[in-house]
Amino acid sequence: MPSTPASWILTTAKRRAIDRLRREASLREKHALLARDLEEAVRDLPGEDAAMIPDERLGLVFACCHPALALEAQVPLTLRLVGGLTVPEIARALILPEATVAQRLVRAKQKVRVSGIPLAEPAPDALADRLAAVLAVLYLVFNEGYAATAGDALVREDLAAEAIRLGRVIHLLLPDEPEPAGLLSLMLLHHARRAARVGPDGELVLLEEQDRGAWDRGAIAQALPLVDRALTLRRPPGPYALQAAIAAVHAEAATAAATDWRQIALLYGELARVLPTPVVKLNLAVAVAMADGPAAGLRIVDAVASTLDDYHLLHAARADLLRREGRPDAAAAAYERALALATNPAERRFLERRLEECSRT
Repeated sequence: MPSTPASWILTTAKRRAIDRLRREASLREKHALLARDLEEAVRDLPGEDAAMIPDERLGLVFACCHPALALEAQVPLTLRLVGGLTVPEIARALILPEATVAQRLVRAKQKVRVSGIPLAEPAPDALADRLAAVLAVLYLVFNEGYAATAGDALVREDLAAEAIRLGRVIHLLLPDEPEPAGLLSLMLLHHARRAARVGPDGELVLLEEQDRGAWDRGAIAQALPLVDRALTLRRPPGPYALQAAIAAVHAEAATAAATDWRQIALLYGELARVLPTPVVKLNLAVAVAMADGPAAGLRIVDAVASTLDDYHLLHAARADLLRREGRPDAAAAAYERALALATNPAERRFLERRLEECSRT
């Protein structure tokens, strides 16, 4: 036992804090070196390759999604280099620890350097081989714009608009591929609600409470034919086409009460079969809860809770279902857990209001 325990604890804490700051500074330096090295590699591409894809940034996305790199490396690498997302933003988008994302970025850099992987745009007949990774990157960039990880604003319109712009280019390049059409329509439908998602004081407004008169009907009109195309070009439809179909059901409902939740639940069930990820199952749970009651949704939420324990939206969804079921104490505990994990100020303020409501009940 130290002679002065309090002083010992303070000294130890100070040293640990200094060590952590040094590690974080070193990590930032490595990220900057990675971005610089890859930018130089892309800038050195021959001029004849640069004109292959009629958009410089999209060309960079396809270049970074080289098949010699594992998909788990392609996506964070491209998000960092081309999308400009930070490591915390990428980690949130992929629902991964920041340390894991940082390791993948370093390993991708080493792979590029050691293996001599050419960061060049693929030939036109090779675009399809990289399409899945490219679409994943655009989707994640859009999601960061749709619900920002940090900053005062919930929406980063610049990121969302850029993802939509690049989505249009991909659809023009590959008009007979269903998933580019599905992703483009999905982004348009979500972005159409941007003006109604935030209140006058910057507060988050849930879908059921949004002013549907403020939705961008022009964007919705552009998106709906694309949804039909994505669903009919290939059977069975892919995950982006199915998500676009779900968004279309919301867009076509005149009021929140008129939403066909049973159809949405069926579409999510098909999406969970095609793409059986925990996040998809969480969204299925919400749809089932709206169609069949909160108890039915909670059963699905509890089944995926262990795999999404660090995902604030799982706890927020669980809290909402518990609140709807008339269990304010359990809902408050779930809101507290969601609040501990949420990073966006607008989302945090919303969760704080919900927690306060539960405390008053």
